[in-house]
Amino acid sequence: MKVLIFGGTTEGRRLAEELSRLGMSAAVSVATPLGAEELGSLPGVTVLVGRMEAEGMSALLPGYDRCVDATHPYARIVSQNIRLACARAGVPLRRLLRPAGGAFRGVVTDSAAGAAAFLKGREGPVLLAIGAKELAAFSQLPPERLYPRVLPVAESLEICRAMGIPTRNILALHGPFSQALNRAILEQYHIRWFVTKDGGAEGGFQEKVAAAEEAGAELVVIRRPEERGSGVQEILNWLTKEGAE
Repeated sequence: MKVLIFGGTTEGRRLAEELSRLGMSAAVSVATPLGAEELGSLPGVTVLVGRMEAEGMSALLPGYDRCVDATHPYARIVSQNIRLACARAGVPLRRLLRPAGGAFRGVVTDSAAGAAAFLKGREGPVLLAIGAKELAAFSQLPPERLYPRVLPVAESLEICRAMGIPTRNILALHGPFSQALNRAILEQYHIRWFVTKDGGAEGGFQEKVAAAEEAGAELVVIRRPEERGSGVQEILNWLTKEGAE
């Protein structure tokens, strides 16, 4: 059984660890060297680094028996490409799903652009905890209002600088973030609006919710795409039963 995991989440890393513990062979495709760093060195697990489109995925899939999409819940285009590539290659696919983060009070929008439009007519500093790739949606807001929290990698910093965001506003940090740290950031920078995604428990969503309530910041949450999938144990059962469909 040769397994290909498109990773990028804590759940994907946990699945790879379990497969390694069972002595199974797996390859994990991650977008950045940081993703490879998080995986570390697991016996039997090969890490493939680099972003891929559907064509690259289709070229990679032959030779694998099963595929798992363990990408981020908001990586819709990536998941679409994985489904297309698996269909082309005839490789069975399962989606490793991260549960939603639970109840919260705040504004809900369908996209980063929707969040930016909502904030355009409102005042106050904005903490953007949505990833660097969607920051451009907020380019119509004064850059001095924006406090992007991004991974400490060159690509993220270049996106911030291209938008004219002051260096002192760039929070280049690696999560996860505790409730206390979230609150400290909100208070330190006098944040009025906290823009984020529902990354579930593994993404520290409830820590963000609690910190915003304590600091008096308003949450602006980008709605999570609806999808179906399975948990780590169900996926693991599927991968360890060779006759399963």
